[in-house]
Amino acid sequence: MARLLDMGLTKVSSIVLDMANLAESTVTKAITSYDDDDKLAKKQIFESSAKLRFLQEEVSELAIELIARFQPVATDLRYIKSCMELAYGFSRFGRYAYDIITVLEILGPLQLCDKSPVMRISKLVLEMMEVGVSALRLRDNSNLSKIYEMEEMVDVLFRKSLRETSQIIQSNNYADNRCNISTALILKYLERISDHACYIADSVNYIETGMASPRR
Repeated sequence: MARLLDMGLTKVSSIVLDMANLAESTVTKAITSYDDDDKLAKKQIFESSAKLRFLQEEVSELAIELIARFQPVATDLRYIKSCMELAYGFSRFGRYAYDIITVLEILGPLQLCDKSPVMRISKLVLEMMEVGVSALRLRDNSNLSKIYEMEEMVDVLFRKSLRETSQIIQSNNYADNRCNISTALILKYLERISDHACYIADSVNYIETGMASPRR
């Protein structure tokens, strides 16, 4: 029985790690497409987002099956629960990546827009994702505090950029506000990705220690 449970845990772990890699590459692709004004990437990002949703459902089904069949306790149950939460988080990454490329499709072209606020925050967000995925892959929670520190930076920049965007909108009498609206929307999606990166860190910490993040 224990061997069969271990096989199941290995399969769940493999799917979650595949999701981690796909989620990271999908968000990166969405941000790159925004920066390059490349709407043609929408189909690829949609397919990746859909695959992440499918994999999330597969993780949930496997997790429920493992709990029902083997009634795991302690560390094993903690790991299964965390994998379900991780799968949900990676699925959300895919959804927000698709939202970003949809903004470009609806409000583009954006070649003449000032993209620096988005790119500044996206750099932090991508690093947060990279740190979280690495921590999961290595089962190492020693570097997770970096994610929470960067999230605070993202929040500060997010609020600052929104205030500035609001002031621009009010001052130019709504002349060509595609840039401002697109910036505000994408900043919000990046802020949500940042939040979910913290939830990923929480899950990794819970796997390793049995406790939620000290920050929360």
